[in-house]
Amino acid sequence: MSDEPRDEPEDEFRDMLRAFLSGNSDIDPSKLASAAGLPSDPAAVSQLMAQLQNAMQASTDGVNWDAARTQAEEIAGKTSLSITDQTRAALDQALHVASLWLDEVTALSDSAVAPRLLTRKEWATATVPVWTQLAEPVAVSISDALTDVLRDQAPEEMSGMLAGASQLMRNLGGTLFAMQLGQIVGQLSQEVVSGGDVGIPLLEEGQAALVPQNVAEFGEGLDIPIDEVQLYLAIRELAHARLFRHARWLRLHVISSITEFAKGIAIDTDRLEQLAESFDPSDPEELRNAMASGALIPPKTEQQLHALARLETTLALIEGWVDVVTAQASTRLPRWNAIAETVRRRRATGGPAESAFGALIGLELRPRRLRDAAAMWQAVTDAVGQEQRDALWSHPDVVPTSDDLDDPAALIARLTAGAPEPDEMDQALEDLLREEQSKDDGEQPPAP
Repeated sequence: MSDEPRDEPEDEFRDMLRAFLSGNSDIDPSKLASAAGLPSDPAAVSQLMAQLQNAMQASTDGVNWDAARTQAEEIAGKTSLSITDQTRAALDQALHVASLWLDEVTALSDSAVAPRLLTRKEWATATVPVWTQLAEPVAVSISDALTDVLRDQAPEEMSGMLAGASQLMRNLGGTLFAMQLGQIVGQLSQEVVSGGDVGIPLLEEGQAALVPQNVAEFGEGLDIPIDEVQLYLAIRELAHARLFRHARWLRLHVISSITEFAKGIAIDTDRLEQLAESFDPSDPEELRNAMASGALIPPKTEQQLHALARLETTLALIEGWVDVVTAQASTRLPRWNAIAETVRRRRATGGPAESAFGALIGLELRPRRLRDAAAMWQAVTDAVGQEQRDALWSHPDVVPTSDDLDDPAALIARLTAGAPEPDEMDQALEDLLREEQSKDDGEQPPAP
């Protein structure tokens, strides 16, 4: 019997992974890249291998979100164009005029934070922190579920190997998820025209931003002068920023609502077990499809459906208010209605990257009741004016609800109801207090 020490199961598993990542394996790395939703070109495969090697060496147990940022910047940077002085001057002017026009139609003041013009790569870098915050609960759930299923489904001779490497498996699974998220954010950078384009606050409070390259592409084919398109999109973005600056509670409310919803997601372990039983490392297309399509996320629970309804109402109220205010501020633009319709159609469908994000975390960001919300805000504006309309954002307790979307007339009735006529006792008390105040001020009481 040999006296040489035998490798621990965890070391044996680590050596097996290291052999794969160094290329000494029968598994095709490009197929693994495909499973992660990444392109199979040599650069993407090399980056994937490097990130997985980093995950193996990580001492912490969790998702390596640096992989998401790196992937997002890499993809966004491939098509990102610098901003010319001419474009910068035109958009700065559009933002200035937009701010003046918004002053006329909303009581909410301009943000103290200057608007930014971002390249696609800069937008990806600036927004990755929020995307990762939204996706983290699902990433952790998937990593943990994958580890548990692989351990339970492993052959008996490998059970010790996998049991001793649970942290390593979670790190690897989390890295794959993070890189898939980075892929989506990188693709989104080619679709969005502004910081608030997807309806959630991706930038810091009150920060407005435009992506000039995407604004130009948005305007192509509309047969509308580009300066009108720039001005309309500037108005929308500044309105969005003003709302979040005024309602300081709103940003935290939206983000925490999404993360709370995501925390309630339980991964479908039965589906994972089926994948583990039939998984072929040389052909991981089934695994990629399962992750990309959201097949691992089971139907929503009753509690999640209620949470989702509340979140969708909030998102609809935000977008509806922005729609109404933007329409009021844009009336000087000859073709504003055509631009608005293009925005509505675009928002109703969302881009492919946004759909991919929805599948990844089980949440679509486009509110279904947007038209109802816009109609309600318009009715409120017509009935009580912009100041009382905007005051409804002052506190979460006074913000309209889904019931108000169903019945705007009831909301307007509450807003327009005057103070009740005082009865005789109230009137007598008011007269007495007025008389006492007059004495204190050294005035003669009014003649009876």
